[in-house]
Amino acid sequence: MLVFGIYFCGVLMLCWTQLCVALQVSHGRQLIPAHDPTVTGNTLQSSHTMGSTETGDSAEPKTSLTSTVSHLVGQSAPCFLDDIFAVMSERLGDDDELTNGSLTLFGICTVSDNLSGSVLLELAKKTSRNQRNGLEVLHPAGVFLVEDEETGALALTFDLPQSPLLELSPVLLLAFESPFTGGNLDKIAFTSQSLQPNTQAVCISGETQYILLTGKASEGHIHQRWRISVETKSPDMKESLKELLISGKSRSNISPTPFLLFSTERGTESRYTNVLRSSQTFSFLCELKRFLGDVLPQDHPESPALNLDSLQSLPPLKLGLASSVNLLEGLINSSASTIFYFHSSISHMHHGQLALPFALSEELRWRLEQIVVQIMEVIREEDRGLRVMKRLERLKELSAFPKLEVAAGESQYRAFLLLKVLQTVGHTYEIRRRLRANRADPDSPEMGSNCGLIDLPVHLEKYLYAPTTANINNCHGPCKFPFYNTNNHAILLQSHIDSTTNSQERRPCCVPVAYDPLCVISVHGSDTLISLKQDIVAKECQCR
Repeated sequence: MLVFGIYFCGVLMLCWTQLCVALQVSHGRQLIPAHDPTVTGNTLQSSHTMGSTETGDSAEPKTSLTSTVSHLVGQSAPCFLDDIFAVMSERLGDDDELTNGSLTLFGICTVSDNLSGSVLLELAKKTSRNQRNGLEVLHPAGVFLVEDEETGALALTFDLPQSPLLELSPVLLLAFESPFTGGNLDKIAFTSQSLQPNTQAVCISGETQYILLTGKASEGHIHQRWRISVETKSPDMKESLKELLISGKSRSNISPTPFLLFSTERGTESRYTNVLRSSQTFSFLCELKRFLGDVLPQDHPESPALNLDSLQSLPPLKLGLASSVNLLEGLINSSASTIFYFHSSISHMHHGQLALPFALSEELRWRLEQIVVQIMEVIREEDRGLRVMKRLERLKELSAFPKLEVAAGESQYRAFLLLKVLQTVGHTYEIRRRLRANRADPDSPEMGSNCGLIDLPVHLEKYLYAPTTANINNCHGPCKFPFYNTNNHAILLQSHIDSTTNSQERRPCCVPVAYDPLCVISVHGSDTLISLKQDIVAKECQCR
């Protein structure tokens, strides 16, 4: 209870801090320290006096009329950094060289751009061999985009916190939520004395999702502000450049999420705070999320999205060492539909654990081995690609536990989650096969020959759910004599209607009479919760 209280208070303080920041922004206050002389109201009055700790930059626009867009740096998507490092690791081919498309993805113009290309290659090698402990990340405290309203000149300002990491040569990475759709932007120039070299060209196309810039080490770990001018030679591209950097209809937020990435040598960890050192279970959860995104079909039903939060459910149960053995046994042996919800607050130090009896752990191991073989065959049949197969192999490695001994702890937890994920994947593709078969079979219940169960996928609202659809089934078909599966009331009701002229009574209908629950496994913070949404999936039909 004490730990829960501390956690609740921490969340409350964080929410109060974010509320205060939001109120400041809504009242036109910039997210720059109040002592900064360059800020008055909502406009930067001087563009070349940024404080004593700012790195100088002669390329700033010298204007008196400017407007600013700003925000605090933050990313709500779960596993945001882990996903980026996974992308980096996948840039490395079997020959330990960058794969085709790597330069375009990271905004690097040409192969001859030796510095940016070699830096990306180094990062790809580190991440591909799970060497992320040699990488450090520093998030700017605030980001500002200054636009000269007369000339259209743009300047990005990054307000950096005090950190010894700044003594190293950083890589500035601007990560966009999705690839740019505004056409090609060739030769955008980023210029700053904080960069090395001072001017770097970036080429952006529809496949570009990251901008990689190489920075310069600072002298001492001082609080510092980087100012980078951004310009394109073509006047026609200025508006597209603004659309790239400013998001939302209100044009009040900066689109890319920036962070500084530092590569440290072995043995220097004591000098720096290793923010990327995370539990093996956290890496497993992030890989699990990516696997679901890659392996599941991306269906887009025409029906409106439904919110699972509006449904009644039993009180959630925490998945952990104290979990009921009967509950775990039922879940391991159940093939009921499962939905996974990866919350944005997944902790880097997430440590889920289970303590299964030996017989149940062997049951888990056996079922997992069987389902892995089955899903590998599905991946081949559905042509989901080599990357999906590699993700599954990686998940197998992370969820393996020793044979002939009870491996209580994180390995059982990871194996349990992988089993439920693979059961869900298998269930999803089985539904697709049935739907295809029903459409091709004129005698199927879907075609109306008899009252029976049919598949009914519904679209889920929250994008963090996986899969994004749930099959709740439905009953379909006519109710007429002879009834094969009904009750006496329906038989007498039908007999009465058939023997009565102009009867106004309701005829028996094909309806569900029994249901399975929908299991929702929610991962957030340091907890994994299981919630059963009762009476969701129809499993039996009758004429009633």
